[in-house]
Amino acid sequence: MSLSDLALPLVKKLPAEAAHSATIKGLKLGIGLPNIAPDSWGTEVTLPRARLRLANPIGLAAGFDKNAEVHRPMSRFGFGFLECGTVTPKPQPGNPKPRVFRLEEDQGVINRLGFNNYGLGYFVRRLRRTPPGSNCPVGANVGANKTSDDFIADYEAGIAAVYPVCSYITINISSPNTPGLRGLQGKTALQDLLTRCEIAVKSAAGHSTAKPVFLKLAPDLSDTELSDIVQTVRGAGAWLSGLIISNTTLDRPADLSSVNKTESGGLSGAPLMHKSTKVLRDVAGELFGEFDLIGCGGIASGADAYAKIRAGAHAVQLYSALIYHGPGLVAKINAELAALLKADGFSSVVEAVGADLPSRA
Repeated sequence: MSLSDLALPLVKKLPAEAAHSATIKGLKLGIGLPNIAPDSWGTEVTLPRARLRLANPIGLAAGFDKNAEVHRPMSRFGFGFLECGTVTPKPQPGNPKPRVFRLEEDQGVINRLGFNNYGLGYFVRRLRRTPPGSNCPVGANVGANKTSDDFIADYEAGIAAVYPVCSYITINISSPNTPGLRGLQGKTALQDLLTRCEIAVKSAAGHSTAKPVFLKLAPDLSDTELSDIVQTVRGAGAWLSGLIISNTTLDRPADLSSVNKTESGGLSGAPLMHKSTKVLRDVAGELFGEFDLIGCGGIASGADAYAKIRAGAHAVQLYSALIYHGPGLVAKINAELAALLKADGFSSVVEAVGADLPSRA
């Protein structure tokens, strides 16, 4: 057990956002960190369209390391990949505090942070100063400033800035806490976004093979909206590697019991598991074999990770569960996942990807 796990009970006594700030400061000090090899469990996987090799399929979701300050220490907990951000072109403070709320009884979190970050300049300097380890790819999640007159221009700027210093890029158009941002998931707006981002990616790549790019979606999409997105990404071209499903939800399940359940913002953690996995399965039913899919939302165990893999994900991401279980959870999930794969007769993660889809049955 690492010092980070031992400190968890003390950190949890702090308000949610203060606890996160204390965790980041502690990680930056680098005291008492483990050094868990990400390939300890024999669950390596390669995302075929992205050609991104992962030592294991368990990743850190965006939101934890917004300013690319602690990806190096976080890589020591056994993650197969990490995602920093969301970063916007200009620094912004985000929404007024308090803006992060634990739902302890439900093992969930509600946040309305609003892309608080130090901006692209700081973010890029951090990644350039502390390059990712070769065995743990580091992605950059880019977003738009709340006051921007042209959201898509912000994504173009983000892509250009982070391209040289990351392993892959995520275009985040699904946060519920920036007014109007989710409108980019609409068919016409999404076509415009993808057209302009393709140009930005190819310009940044020059004559080299372009780095992987993912699009992060919301779980709060109707069947018609999902169908339009599937149709639009199919027409995007080879530069778009895949989708991350999903971001936080504005829905509130009827069985939530925490006093904080009425707070506004995006809900993550255990209450998101079922909904995000259903959307993942629906999208995988249409796009399996065409795009790489990363499952995100509600993962707190090896069984949760396995469910998303069987629903069509090549890899998964988590964040909220760390608030309740500490970073030691990463090794536990990896070990549980390896055991589940073996129990079901799968010799690799790839063999299990999409196992629950009708097309694979």
